[in-house]
Amino acid sequence: MTTERIRIDQPKAPRRSLLPAYDPEAFGRTSERIARLLGTGRFIAWMTVVIILWVVWNSTAPEHLRFDEYPFIFLTLMLSLQASYAAPLILLAQNRQDDRDRVNLEQDRAQNERSIADTEFLTREIAALRLGLGEVATRDWIRSEFQDLIKELEDRRTDSGHRPERRSAGP
Repeated sequence: MTTERIRIDQPKAPRRSLLPAYDPEAFGRTSERIARLLGTGRFIAWMTVVIILWVVWNSTAPEHLRFDEYPFIFLTLMLSLQASYAAPLILLAQNRQDDRDRVNLEQDRAQNERSIADTEFLTREIAALRLGLGEVATRDWIRSEFQDLIKELEDRRTDSGHRPERRSAGP
């Protein structure tokens, strides 16, 4: 009697399922298309036309051609069937949209955090540049230094008895 050893380092072979296999992503996309169709004015208009034709046909057609007599039970059944499929498909589409919105929100938050970090870095860099510029001679500072020197030279001339000579305008 040989028994086969169970290997725990490898995954089990998939079991055969009695349920049909389907692609959940494709099913979700299809449900979104249906939900998008159900939410249009075109669908409401066509549904209204079909219901009016149904009621008119089953009210005015000859007796042997009518397929749904006055309380229109078959019409009620069809509308209930349509509603019972439409509601879960719409909910599935909304859940998928919520998932997409959540992912977009997380991406937006991450981008905002990066932007804030970049802004804070640039703020620190600008502050460092301002501190560095505080030690650099600016045009206004140099101009004020020259004006102070000119004033000091003029004061020395007047103190030593030399008057500044003025040039005449004419020849």
